[in-house]
Amino acid sequence: MASQMRLELAAGGFDFWQLRHPDQATVPGMIAFFTALRTFAVAMRRGLGDPQFRALAFLVLVLLISGTLFYWRFEDWTLLDSLYFSVITLTTVGYGDLAPTRAPTKVFTIVYILLGLGILVSFLSLVAGHAVEARVERRQQRKPKE
Repeated sequence: MASQMRLELAAGGFDFWQLRHPDQATVPGMIAFFTALRTFAVAMRRGLGDPQFRALAFLVLVLLISGTLFYWRFEDWTLLDSLYFSVITLTTVGYGDLAPTRAPTKVFTIVYILLGLGILVSFLSLVAGHAVEARVERRQQRKPKE
């Protein structure tokens, strides 16, 4: 009976028996994570030579620090909760576990999202551009000279 059920699930493209507990990391998953982390680090290092990149990186830091300090001061959250809320707000994740409760902080959050989202997207697009440039250069270096 169990083997028949397993075959039916596998035939549908879903093999329940191959699922792992979320705490058990797989080797391919870890390789992908470290590859992405390396790509991000290379893009950040390349970007430091670009004045526009440095300016946007500075603005992102200012946004995160100002949001963190504002929510810490006016919502009486811890610094960690305030930073957490600032990050999930700017990245539009919004889990809903924290939310502004006072009118001034709600107004600040509206302005924070409208200004911060544009700055963050611009910064991340520059990071992506530098990552693509680095990948193209690596491929050109590996390519045999004719």
